[in-house]
Amino acid sequence: MRGDERTTPRFLWCRVSQLNVGSCSPSPCLLTSCDGCRGRYLAKLSSVGSISEEETCEKLKGLIQRQVQMCKRNLEVMDSVRRGAQLAIEECQYQFRNRRWNCSTLDTLPVFGKVVTQGTREAAFVYAISSAGVAFAVTRACSSGELDKCGCDRTVQGGSPQGFQWSGCSDNIAYGVAFSQSFVDVRERSKGASSNRALMNLHNNEAGRKAILNNMRVECKCHGVSGSCEFKTCWKAMPPFRKVGNVLKEKFDGATEVEQSEIGSTKVLVPKNSQFKPHTDEDLVYLDSSPDFCDHDLKNGVLGTSGRQCNKTSKAIDGCELMCCGRGFHTDEVEVVERCSCKFHWCCSVKCKPCHRVVEIHTCR
Repeated sequence: MRGDERTTPRFLWCRVSQLNVGSCSPSPCLLTSCDGCRGRYLAKLSSVGSISEEETCEKLKGLIQRQVQMCKRNLEVMDSVRRGAQLAIEECQYQFRNRRWNCSTLDTLPVFGKVVTQGTREAAFVYAISSAGVAFAVTRACSSGELDKCGCDRTVQGGSPQGFQWSGCSDNIAYGVAFSQSFVDVRERSKGASSNRALMNLHNNEAGRKAILNNMRVECKCHGVSGSCEFKTCWKAMPPFRKVGNVLKEKFDGATEVEQSEIGSTKVLVPKNSQFKPHTDEDLVYLDSSPDFCDHDLKNGVLGTSGRQCNKTSKAIDGCELMCCGRGFHTDEVEVVERCSCKFHWCCSVKCKPCHRVVEIHTCR
């Protein structure tokens, strides 16, 4: 697979170990957490089927007993966990599409290579977006009536100081966040969360969920004669997951390098540079510097940038100078077909002509 490919993910980020169901073909994969990150990190994702039998929970390798028990008690939720993790991979690939590391998945284990087994800022982003993806998908399943154990958030009711009436189906983000905390964080917490990597993972997991919580919005519907807005009913809704990805990408760019310290008997993470202000619960933190991602190093999950498209005129990271790491680039002319001379025809269609034009494509050597 080329480094710039974005395909429908066949693999799912799963922390600690491979989650394969026996010797079956690609299995449903659940997203678990990491205990210091010595283990492997991925599993195959089934694009079809569901987790519908308790025996499946027992066969999922890498789950600690508390996760197996939770799986058995929440079988109907597990498909939402799977969807949330796939959503996280797709968002990761979108956010990093123009960077040297573009969140590509590999046909090897672990799926992202050692890039995410190390305490880098890339690992921080993957943990955060994965935790957010699970919370988001479970919450969405609650609101859409897919789950028996939860529904809309009924705590948001009555009138508001702004004069509208709380009504409709508010997203039950509290349930989604609680489930993500219970299932995703359980491995670190079960071992006391004393290692610096466990502390890093837990912090970034929570930062991912905060990206949803802190960006909840109010949506309203007007009621009245002839479309007037005599009164409004409103409800709380999650932001689009793209917004969550944008927020976490900004946090990635401003992530704080940390180290472990002790306050009394409590182990905490503090900025490595004491001149930097302390990070907040919403910020991403990392322990190790990232590689430059220039050269192909499949052993460590780095595809390199050879063959990646670049922007000849850009001075940013997507520009050929930076993307190609000084190796230069090829320029090819290709013919593309676009829609042009579009006209609206009553009623109701738009007809266009195909137009051919030649464009230059630049790829890294």
